[in-house]
Amino acid sequence: MWVEEKDDCYCFDEAFSSLRIILFLEHHVRTGRGSVSVIVYGDQDKPAMITYPDLALNHMSCFQGLFFCPDAASLLLHNFCIYHISPPGHELGAASLCHHDPQPSVDDLADQIIEVLNYFRLGTVMCMGVTAGAYILTLFAMKYRDRVLGLILISPLCKAPSWTEWFYNKVMSNLLHYYGMCGLLKEFLLQRYFSKEVRGSAEVPESDIVQACRRLLDERQSVNVLRFLQALNKRPDISSGLRSLRCRTLVFVGDNSPFHSEALQMISKLDRRYSALVEVQSCGSMVTEEQPHAMLIPMEYFFMGYGLYRPCQLSDSPRSPLSPSCISPELLSPESMGLKLKPIKTRISLEV
Repeated sequence: MWVEEKDDCYCFDEAFSSLRIILFLEHHVRTGRGSVSVIVYGDQDKPAMITYPDLALNHMSCFQGLFFCPDAASLLLHNFCIYHISPPGHELGAASLCHHDPQPSVDDLADQIIEVLNYFRLGTVMCMGVTAGAYILTLFAMKYRDRVLGLILISPLCKAPSWTEWFYNKVMSNLLHYYGMCGLLKEFLLQRYFSKEVRGSAEVPESDIVQACRRLLDERQSVNVLRFLQALNKRPDISSGLRSLRCRTLVFVGDNSPFHSEALQMISKLDRRYSALVEVQSCGSMVTEEQPHAMLIPMEYFFMGYGLYRPCQLSDSPRSPLSPSCISPELLSPESMGLKLKPIKTRISLEV
């Protein structure tokens, strides 16, 4: 295994009240199952959090909303160094993968992660994944239990594709193969990520986050997306192994997500002592982009169980759909969000 490091990059971090220049470094780690891009963001002396995005996305298009949400970013960056792992060929500026390279399976993608952790000499890590990325990280946690501290899963998958999803994925695969990242394919993907409200209509223009995601999808190489999609369409059902997980798990899902039933199925299979569910109203699959403020308070109490905290006092944002009064008191109790969690269905009102 070897690594290629790109030049240091700088960005303005809008997560803090005063602008600060934040250093991040991109590594290309060649593993036994192909090369993988890792963006390291923050102080590497801090505990590690790894992220894994959904299909056709990377850290910019899947997690930028969360890390640009000031309160959430201060919580995450105060406690963790972030390692954004991209699926093969999904990083910014990625070239097309070679057709002759072996087709990776979901097990291969999970095994890549352990090689990344070993390269950076990381011990146990916190994991955050969205939909397909949540599946990969859950599979990783099942295979390497001693390396996972906790799971934060957004609109996760746990079962093999249903016939409907399998057919839907086959249609997208054919579009990718014959037409590339065409307009129809991007519409399919945007429906996967976002609720109808932010996608807009003939009368209402689509939101800024959808427009930004559409532009970032233009940069994806169709063959790279196709290979990831093919791996996902052959994924096995891992729901029977969820009960054996002993790391704490926090599950978010938008009630307009096409994978809403999958998330409910997953929470029903997890050990009740270690898991909790947060449903976000009027939101699609990608809660990290559409309603990142809804993740703040549940994550804050989740991290309290690990002795972590946010450096500043909580201030309710007028943009946030979430306030302490909107959350079930059970979710905020030390017993449920400390050493042991309960599988609580928490609905979050948009009215503050």
